[in-house]
Amino acid sequence: MATAGQIEQFLFSGAPRESAMDWDNVGLLVGDPHQAVSRVLVALDVTEAVADEAAALDAQLIVSHHPVMNCTWLPVQSLREDQAQGRLLRGLVRRNLAVICMHTNLDLASGGVNDVLAEALKLVDPGPLGSDGLGRVGTLRESPVSLSDFIRMISRALHCQGVRYADAGVPVHRVAVGGGACGEYMDQAIAQGCDTFVTADLKYHDFLNACSRGLNLIDAGHFPTEDPICRVLAEKLERVFPDLTVKKSDSHREVIQYYVEGE
Repeated sequence: MATAGQIEQFLFSGAPRESAMDWDNVGLLVGDPHQAVSRVLVALDVTEAVADEAAALDAQLIVSHHPVMNCTWLPVQSLREDQAQGRLLRGLVRRNLAVICMHTNLDLASGGVNDVLAEALKLVDPGPLGSDGLGRVGTLRESPVSLSDFIRMISRALHCQGVRYADAGVPVHRVAVGGGACGEYMDQAIAQGCDTFVTADLKYHDFLNACSRGLNLIDAGHFPTEDPICRVLAEKLERVFPDLTVKKSDSHREVIQYYVEGE
């Protein structure tokens, strides 16, 4: 039977710890590396609902993209039951649930978050976006297409609840993608000849700036642009560790909803 440490090392073999950004927190963050694992739940985030789901499955391990704790964002100063962070961590320990997190190292990895996103959006021969290679740049398999048609395809492929976008008045052919919050890569997308950039968590002035520079800008949501990696991780773990039962979370879904007049 595989151990949590063996599963961590396999995940690091494809997304090395050393490639994670220096502020990041990756690897086995909760649990015992020697813990035997027979069931795994894969989710984008570790929430209380995800922990409940893992416990209901009799899982010993949760594999997530976003770190269950990162002291750069939110220092762990206490483990109190009446505080959200403390309640989550205490619950994981109480249930003997280990947690492995693969974050920016998985964003950068071959076959990781951004390659999976590029594949979902039918980009051909995607290459690195920018000097650090966090995102991807490619051309649409069938292009050029109108922006409205491309947005419709994104919504269906990523199961978006809604899409925010700015139309620069150009058709879609060469596309940059950045799963999650990658708005700071807009300059690199333009420099690499892109007419369209798909990412998430964009600000108002990002859209103004993009339009003035001839770039279609699409905010498809943080969860929709990153969640596809969870299915891929689950499939890899089952293939490499055939004795494992691996499940992608059913409970963890997009939390942002969009109100549309008349619905």
